[in-house]
Amino acid sequence: MDSFDDMLQFLDGQADIRKHGVKLPHWQQPGACTFVTFRLADSIPREKLEIWKEEREEWLERHPKPWNADTEQTYHRQFSGQVERWLDESHGDCVLREPPVAADLAEVLGFHEPDRYLHHSWVIMPNHVHLLFTLHPEESLEDRLKNWKGISARRINQRFGRNGKLWQRDYFDRLIRDGKHFRNVARYIRRNPEKARLGEGSYRLYESELVKAMLDDE
Repeated sequence: MDSFDDMLQFLDGQADIRKHGVKLPHWQQPGACTFVTFRLADSIPREKLEIWKEEREEWLERHPKPWNADTEQTYHRQFSGQVERWLDESHGDCVLREPPVAADLAEVLGFHEPDRYLHHSWVIMPNHVHLLFTLHPEESLEDRLKNWKGISARRINQRFGRNGKLWQRDYFDRLIRDGKHFRNVARYIRRNPEKARLGEGSYRLYESELVKAMLDDE
């Protein structure tokens, strides 16, 4: 890492966690590494998403947070995993597949680095984005996502000469628990294009030197 404390910081179970959101609260901890996925508004068929939401709400009522590691793993396998599979099927217009559009988004993601955040790894897929990053302790996750999505939406809509909703409002996020979790997420990001059977030029991948060294050594 190039600033902050020059070291990765992970979730501290003994420190304060800030929460926002209602249905599935987003958890934040100053300086802790975070994995976020956000997606285009048309990336999942509406009928599939409605059924998924109903099943998730029923499950959340039976399993209120805070979760232990096993419960969190079950949630992500059953619900986050299903969303990932749908996203990798490349539903919708998939405007992020176009290299100029991906370049627009990549530029927006890098606007305030390294002063306000540090990217460790990210991949721009045809209809969604995965990011592994560390926010400056004074930054908030919701404001950072609003900034990235808002600016990129204006740029991309302008490119296509249109208005309207580009990004799905919500996003998925996880605080990184430890070094093993960090490596697993970085590996997932690297392998996501291959898993989705994407050809060269239909996605855009970034990895920090730290992540490159970590994964290339496997």
